[in-house]
Amino acid sequence: MRIGDPHIGTGKYVTAAIVLLALAAVPAPAQWLEYPTPGLPRNADGSPDLDAPAPRLPDGRVDLSGVWVADTPRYLGDLSGGQEVPFQPWAEDLYEERRASLGRDDPESRCLPHGVPKVNTLPYPFKIFNTPNAVAILYEMYYLHRQVFTDGRELPDEYIAPSWMGYSIGEWDGDEFVVTTSGFNDKMRMDTNGHPHTSQLVVTERFRRLSVGRMEIEATIDDPGAYTAPWGVTMNHQLLPDTELLEFVCEVNRDPQHMVGDQ
Repeated sequence: MRIGDPHIGTGKYVTAAIVLLALAAVPAPAQWLEYPTPGLPRNADGSPDLDAPAPRLPDGRVDLSGVWVADTPRYLGDLSGGQEVPFQPWAEDLYEERRASLGRDDPESRCLPHGVPKVNTLPYPFKIFNTPNAVAILYEMYYLHRQVFTDGRELPDEYIAPSWMGYSIGEWDGDEFVVTTSGFNDKMRMDTNGHPHTSQLVVTERFRRLSVGRMEIEATIDDPGAYTAPWGVTMNHQLLPDTELLEFVCEVNRDPQHMVGDQ
């Protein structure tokens, strides 16, 4: 069990506990096995040199691979980080209604998936893999995954079915990996407060590995159906070296019936 983990008992999980614990502290990299991450530069005492320059792939691109976690949970509850958001009037009304419920109606509270970019804000790690035609991202919480296609394809005009995680394509802009995602369903949430979105939502993420141990993800929300202008935030992430993702099982959440908020 990872330090700061709100799992209880036999794997049951409480959404409110996630929010409260997330606001209290960032989970430490408690290790379920101690196996040195191959290729990491090391200090004289054998510890990872997290301040070393970002590693690169044979073709010269920055290597984003590794196990990462957000270094603050502030964007989990409110993706805006407290900034003024350019709402459409109906979206602001819905946002205030959702916020008053204190996350009671968040799909997460019923063991349902997160959306993008909420998956980048969690106090649970994710692991990035490089493959020839895609970048794969595995998320510890709920066993979610993303395929970010890098084979030159464009976003489709139509989707077989809108999804929780959307459809992602990626390309390199210098040392930044730019991911564009659309095709979301109307159930996913971008944060616990519940910033609204419509079928027009496009999320652009810019991944920047600044050193071995630090990465930024700049997320831009572009949804003219819910907002009068694009808006976004930049989130910082830290590498969790010498460890792996843990098993996360959400069997049943008994918490929603007890959650408070405006009725």
